[in-house]
Amino acid sequence: MRFRQSRSLGSQANTVVGGLASSVDDRTGEVALRTARTLAVAVRLLRIPSAVVLAVPIPFILTTLLLAASAAGGMRLALLVVGVAMVVVSGAFLGRRRRILQAVEDPDLLADELRVLINLTGKVEETRGALGQIAGGGGWRVLGRLQGVWKGTRMTGSWIDQIGDLRRARYFAPPKIGTTISLTIAALWLVPISIVIALLALVGTIAGSL
Repeated sequence: MRFRQSRSLGSQANTVVGGLASSVDDRTGEVALRTARTLAVAVRLLRIPSAVVLAVPIPFILTTLLLAASAAGGMRLALLVVGVAMVVVSGAFLGRRRRILQAVEDPDLLADELRVLINLTGKVEETRGALGQIAGGGGWRVLGRLQGVWKGTRMTGSWIDQIGDLRRARYFAPPKIGTTISLTIAALWLVPISIVIALLALVGTIAGSL
């Protein structure tokens, strides 16, 4: 029953988005399609690098948690807290990566939602022009430029509610684009941090056993 209801809500959202997209002018449609294709290429280029960023800290996080299990007192608590925090960051980045990859699977559907998104800003000409300039470069550069497009956009409750129905485009607009950049930076920092913490925990464990 829940599955049917979820499907029904998803179909209704697609119908609404499709209706709004059909009312958008041709120029906006062209910009949206070009932007969607650029985003699809950029995200796919990042598939392997982002997988590496995810994979590298895993053995060090596991080492930290295993050492925490064998430690005692304050050392055990500290390692557990740090280990769990690293797991949370890694898990959040994994989830966001998966959803963004899904968002660009069909560039045409993403373009439809971007058309609606441009209209929702209330500044069609300005937003359309800004989105039209994000092409060029690839990977993180495109995402960084995209974040710059939305600087100064007012984050009202109405805006957040409206873009919530855009299941693909919402990941390339505020507030989610800012969260994505923040999670990416955190995941990148997690690589050296996890290595250092695992080594310190190992040294502490060896020293404590002597």
